[in-house]
Formats: sequence, structure tokens, C-alpha cells
Amino acid sequence: MSAFHEVKLQALEGGELSLVPFKGQVLLVVNVASKCGLTPQYVALEQLQQRYKGQGFSVLGLPCNQFAGQEPGSETDIQTFCSSQYGVSFPMTAKVEVNGPQRHALYRLLAGEGAEFPGEISWNFEKFLVGKDGRVLARFAPRTSPDDPTVIHAIEAALQS
Repeated sequence: MSAFHEVKLQALEGGELSLVPFKGQVLLVVNVASKCGLTPQYVALEQLQQRYKGQGFSVLGLPCNQFAGQEPGSETDIQTFCSSQYGVSFPMTAKVEVNGPQRHALYRLLAGEGAEFPGEISWNFEKFLVGKDGRVLARFAPRTSPDDPTVIHAIEAALQS
């Protein structure tokens, strides 16, 4: 099993969110926030989820409050906001830190030293495409929309591999 699939996360609704069931699937991992200018990307993220979920794909949302305090609410607040405002059906985690000394283990793998695409997370809605084997295939800037042709092409190529 890959190091990616061994990472432990807490689900937004409580309890553990294991990545083991995602082995063999393609994931788009996104740090999200409810009060960001990029928050409307939830629409395109949910559209990707619906379009490709039957083909072994999922979005994984990780709320983060490290950028201008744009995710200030509790896990319950986040869950209510995402479901009522955007109909989010993809898995979401409890809040995580994506930079700094408390950087979550998942983000150490995605962007830490020795990662395929290392470096600090620049803002909310930075995206990592993870292949079926747990390898990071691509990294997309926050302003790159989830429905950008480069993102779509990368997802479809990953699903074909």
C-alpha cells in the first residue's frame, strides 16, 4: 500500500476517514474554505464528483483556516454550509493545516520535502491530482478552476491509466 493511502484523516462529521478505500481510484485533493473569493469553485468540484465518480474518481475536500481566516467555523458549520450552499457530496475532512510546523501528514506527502511537487500551499483551493497508486500526478494553482481543460485532461488521463 502507498504512503498516501496510509495517511489518517478525521472526517468532517467525526470519526476516521481512511484513504484505503480510495486505493485504485483517482483523487483530486483540495484545501477548501467557506469564506474565500474562490469558494464558488465548490460548484465545479461537485460537478467533477458527479461526472466521474462512477469511473473511480473522487474529490477530497480538506477545510483549512490558514489563509486570512477564511474557514473560521466549526466542523458542523462547514458541513452545513457545504451541503446547503453547494450540495457537496464528496468526502470532506475536519480542518487541517497545510503549511507550517503543524502541517498535516497528507500535505507533507503532497507538498513537503521530497514530494513530486514540493512547496508551500499558496492559498485556498490549491489542487493535487493523485493517481490510482497514490502517486501525485499534478498540482494546480488555486485560481485554476476545477473545470479548466488542463484539469479535466489530467483527470481523464489518470482514469485511463
